[in-house]
Amino acid sequence: MPDISFREAIIQATREEMERDETVFLMGEDVGRSGGIFKCSEGLFDQFGPERVLDTPIAEAGYIGLSVGAAMTGMRPIAELMFGDFSLLAMEQIVNQAAKIRYMSGGQCQVPLTIRLTMGAGRSSAAQHSQSLHAIFAHVPGLKVVVPSCPADARGLLKTAIRDDNPVLFFEDKMMYNDIGPVPEADDPIPFGQAEIKRAGSDVTLVATSSMVGICLKAADILAADGIEAEVVDPLTLVPLDKETLVQSVRKTGYAVVVDEGVQRFGVTGELASMLSIEAFDYLDAPVARIGAAEVPVPFSPSLELPTIPNEERVVETVRTLRS
Repeated sequence: MPDISFREAIIQATREEMERDETVFLMGEDVGRSGGIFKCSEGLFDQFGPERVLDTPIAEAGYIGLSVGAAMTGMRPIAELMFGDFSLLAMEQIVNQAAKIRYMSGGQCQVPLTIRLTMGAGRSSAAQHSQSLHAIFAHVPGLKVVVPSCPADARGLLKTAIRDDNPVLFFEDKMMYNDIGPVPEADDPIPFGQAEIKRAGSDVTLVATSSMVGICLKAADILAADGIEAEVVDPLTLVPLDKETLVQSVRKTGYAVVVDEGVQRFGVTGELASMLSIEAFDYLDAPVARIGAAEVPVPFSPSLELPTIPNEERVVETVRTLRS
């Protein structure tokens, strides 16, 4: 398996799906000749031309609405939102249209739409370009929510998203685009709703999403030096959620820490911790712990911004306190 970047995994999946299915097309701001603000569509305009790689105006509500209509009429659009924060400009189209049309039409109308958007802080993009809003969309029935944590998962899950007949929100942590990892050369979509154990362990379960998987793997290395073997579990998709794998891990270890870069209040950590507390109650030796981003708008200054993001030291300290 060749090592490629997270960015290249996104480009590969998009290119291969556009080659496989002529109904697949890409649209978004600067996705054409310039290759996207994060260069995640580089080379696609040259290969497929302006009819299938469409530069849009700065009008998120407009082109997300257009993509919903295209999906309803048999196309498979990939709509890129330059920053996940800008999804708020298209909430009507995503939440009240894309998420509900299949249900309101009794299944007569499908919306095979993939919306790619970023999440995560850490690059001094300030408060309006650094939010992690995936929990908002996981709250909406009719939407699927995907949070890949490595290049292989990004490629396989994006293929599945594009082939899905339902609207999918595909969140990419902007700090991971340069991450390198092995990716299978074969056309190998990854099914939704199947969590992956990234590291086996017997003493504590670390449930982590997106870039927090890497943080928890680093924390697991530190904890191993203390004789604590942490199991790191990546849900891969929040909707659908593989509860069984998460619960089985916690039943084995007796301890759980849920780590997510979204703000902790009313977020992913609360939902997963609640589920584990109910489903694995008789096996827990301590309450489920949660680690999320600080409850402040993301600062611009690195010295202020970086402390708002969960890191491996915080995970290690939480585990040690939990087991003490």
